[in-house]
Amino acid sequence: WSPAVRLLVLVRTWALVAGQVRYSVPEEAKVGTVVGRLSQELGLEAGDAEARRVRVVWQGRRAGVEVSGASGALVVSSRLDREELCGKSAPCSLRLELLQERPLRVLHVELEVTDINDNAPLFPAARKNISIAEFNTLPGSRFPLEGASDADIGSNAQLSYTLSPSERFRIEEENSDSRSKSLFLVLTKPLDRETVPVHRLVLTASDEGRPSLTGTMELLITVLDANDNAPQFNQSVYKVHLTEDALEGTLVVRVNATDPDFGSNREVIYDIDAFVPASASDLFSIDGKSGEIRLRGALDFETDNFYELQIKAKDKGTPPLSGHCKVLLEVLDVNDNAPEVWVTSLSVPVSEDASVGTVVALLSVSDRDSGANGRVQCSVWPTSPFGLETRFLGSYSLVLREALDRERVSEYEVEVRAEDGGKPPLRASRGVRVPVCDVNDNAPAFSQAVYTVLARENEAAGAELARVWARDPDEAGNGRVSYSLWEGVSGASVSGGGWRPASSYVSFEVRAVDAGEPPLVGNATVQLFVVDENDNAPVLLPPAGGGPGLDPFAGGVVGGSVEAASDAGSETLWAWAAWGAPAGQVVAKIRAVDADSGYNAWLRYEVLEPRGKGPFRVGLYSGEVSTARALEEADGPRQRLVIVVRDHGEPSRSATATLSVSLVEGGEKALAVGGSSSLPGLVLPAEGGAAAGSASASTNVWLVVGICAVSSVFVLALVLYGASRWAPRSAVLSGPAPATLVCASEVGSWSYSQRQSRSLCVADGAGKSDLMVFSPNLPPPPSVPAAKDTSQAEPSCLLDT
Repeated sequence: WSPAVRLLVLVRTWALVAGQVRYSVPEEAKVGTVVGRLSQELGLEAGDAEARRVRVVWQGRRAGVEVSGASGALVVSSRLDREELCGKSAPCSLRLELLQERPLRVLHVELEVTDINDNAPLFPAARKNISIAEFNTLPGSRFPLEGASDADIGSNAQLSYTLSPSERFRIEEENSDSRSKSLFLVLTKPLDRETVPVHRLVLTASDEGRPSLTGTMELLITVLDANDNAPQFNQSVYKVHLTEDALEGTLVVRVNATDPDFGSNREVIYDIDAFVPASASDLFSIDGKSGEIRLRGALDFETDNFYELQIKAKDKGTPPLSGHCKVLLEVLDVNDNAPEVWVTSLSVPVSEDASVGTVVALLSVSDRDSGANGRVQCSVWPTSPFGLETRFLGSYSLVLREALDRERVSEYEVEVRAEDGGKPPLRASRGVRVPVCDVNDNAPAFSQAVYTVLARENEAAGAELARVWARDPDEAGNGRVSYSLWEGVSGASVSGGGWRPASSYVSFEVRAVDAGEPPLVGNATVQLFVVDENDNAPVLLPPAGGGPGLDPFAGGVVGGSVEAASDAGSETLWAWAAWGAPAGQVVAKIRAVDADSGYNAWLRYEVLEPRGKGPFRVGLYSGEVSTARALEEADGPRQRLVIVVRDHGEPSRSATATLSVSLVEGGEKALAVGGSSSLPGLVLPAEGGAAAGSASASTNVWLVVGICAVSSVFVLALVLYGASRWAPRSAVLSGPAPATLVCASEVGSWSYSQRQSRSLCVADGAGKSDLMVFSPNLPPPPSVPAAKDTSQAEPSCLLDT
C-alpha cells in the first residue's frame, strides 16, 4: 500500500449528523486496523468495552469489523472486499449500531468502505475473432468490440484502450447514453487477403488507478472475400423497461436489421453476442430468424436492475458480414418484498413499577424494495401499554407508555407490525413476549371486615372457633401471608394503665402480614359470642329468713331447714293454711334460679304429686303455691305436695321440693304469727298482701305490657326508667345485687339487668306465660314487712330479690 493509503487507514473520519457517526476504512485493510476509537462517542476507556458489553449490531449486510474488548476501538476483524460487499454501488456505505448494554446506549454508525485499485480490467474473452471482407470493406469501416470491465469504482474503474501497432487498424472510443463506452476497431486501409490473410493484434485496457492495472484481449482478424455489405439495424440502441414480475416468455423487444445484398448475402441471422452482466445469459433468448428477444427466467430488481445485450445480425454471404446494436433493459421495481423486523435487544422482565418511558426492546426494520415500496411504517399492537419511538431510519424503541399492574396482567404478547408503502402494501410482524415482575404493592385483604363467631361454652382448649382468610394478589413472598392476633387494642386499658390481652375481649383483631419488603398489613375484627349450654340445673333459693326455698308472700312467716336441691334430690318445706281459706289464697312461694341464660334459665313450676285435682296449685312461672278451692276439714290436717322446677333447655334439667302444708284453725294461725309456734318451717298466708301491692299494681301492669310488646333494649330501658320514676316508694324493694328480666316469646328471648331490683306485680288471674324475672344467687334483704290480710285476690309478683 502507498503511504497515502496507510495514512487513510489510520486516520478516522467521522461526522455527527442526527445522532450518527461516520467512519471510513479502505477495503483489504489488515485485520486489527483501527476503524474508529469510541472513547469520545461512548465515553469508553481501555478495557471498558468488555465490561459494558459493547457489541456491533448489523442492519442488513455484514462486514468484518468488531469492537475490541481490550482497546475499546472499532477494528477490522476479517477481510473487507468492497466489490463483494457493494458491487458497483458508490459509495459503499454499511449501516451498523454500536450497542452498549451497561448502561443501555446505542450509537448509529455509517461505515464507508473505500475502494482501492485491487481489480485489473477484464475482457469478456481472451480472444476475439473478426472477419473482414477484402476490397469491399472501405477504410473507415468500424467493427464493434466488447470493452473490458473493472470491478473497482471511480478513477480505479476509468478505462482507456490501446492497440498494438498496426498500419491498417486503430481503436476508437465513443461515448453513448449507455452506461459504458462503445468501442470500435476501425479499418484505416483496405485489406488484401492475398498479402496478409490474418492479422493478430493485442487490445490493452488500462485503468486510472495508482498504480494502474491492465488487461488484454487478442484480436484475430480474418480477411474474407466477396460479400461487401453488412446487415444494418434500424436502431443502434434499443431501450426497454420491464417490471421485475414479468413472466417467463414475455417479449422484451424485437430487433430488425436489413442487408442490401442479394440472395444468401442478404439473409440475416440474429444472435446475442454478449451479456452485461454475464449472468444474464440465462435470462434472455433471441429468435435467430425474427429477432424477437424473450425472457426465459425470473427478474429480480433487488439483485440486478439493469441489463445490456449486444445483438449481432450476420448475413449468409461468403464470407458472412454482420451488423451490431445494443439492447438496454431497465428493470422496474414491484412491491415483492415484505418488510423485515428484527429484535436487536430485549430487556425483560419489566418491573410493574417501571416508569413511563422505560425502553423494553430495540428493533430494526428494513425493506429490500425501493421508493415507496421500501418505505416502512411501524406500529405496535395492542396499543397499550406499549408504544414505538423512532430512533433512526429503520430503528425503533419499544417503550412503556402506561403504568403496569402485574395483578391485572402478568405478561404481554406485543406484536410489532410493519407495513410498506406499496400498492397493495406488504406487511410483516414480530412478536415480543414481555413478562411483568411483581412488586409488593398489595396488602392482604380479608373477605370480611368483621367476622361474627358463635362458640359454645365448655369448648375444650385448642378447639377451632373459626377460620379467617386474607387474599394477597402479589406473587411469591409478596403474596405469602402469615396471621397473628393483635394483643393490644388502642384505647382499651385496665385500671392502672397498660394493655389488656386479647383473650379478655369478646371482640379482637386478626392481622395478616405478607412477606414482602417492606411487609404490608391487613386487619379484620372478630366478634366472639359464647352460646350457652344447658349445663346447670335449677337451684332452690332459701327464703328471706334463711330457711328453705319458701317465701312468706305478703307477710307470711317462714321457718324450717333446707335439704340439698338437684336433679336427684329434693327439699322438704313446711307451710300452714287455715281451713276455710278461699280459692286463690297464696300459702307459700317456691324460689329457684338457674345459672344458665335464655331458655336454659327460663323456669317453670309444676305439681308432680298429688296428681289429679288437689286443693292446691302452683303458678307455672311464679312458683306461688295457692289454694285451688276453699279448704275443708275433709282435706285432712296435712297436705303433701311434690313440686318440680324445670328449665326450658334441651335436654331439660330440674329440681324438686316437697311442701308439707298443715291445715289449722284461724286461732292457731294467729298464734303462729305472734311467735308462740314452735314448729319450724311454718308459713302463714298474709291477710293483706293485695293492699300492700295495690299501690304499684297499676304502674307495673303497664310496665309488663310494655316490656313484652317490644323487643328493643332501648325501649325497654325507657320503660324501666319510667317505672322506677312513677312507682310509689312503698313498691320498691332494694336489693344488694342486680336482677335480670327475661321476656320470652315464640321467636326467642331477651334479658335486661339492673343494679336496683324492682317489684313487678300483676293481678291474679290468667298467668303470664311469657314473662320471667331471674335474680342472681344472693340472699334477700334481712326483713320483709308484713302486709295486711285482705279478702281480695292477691297480685302475683314475678320479680324477687
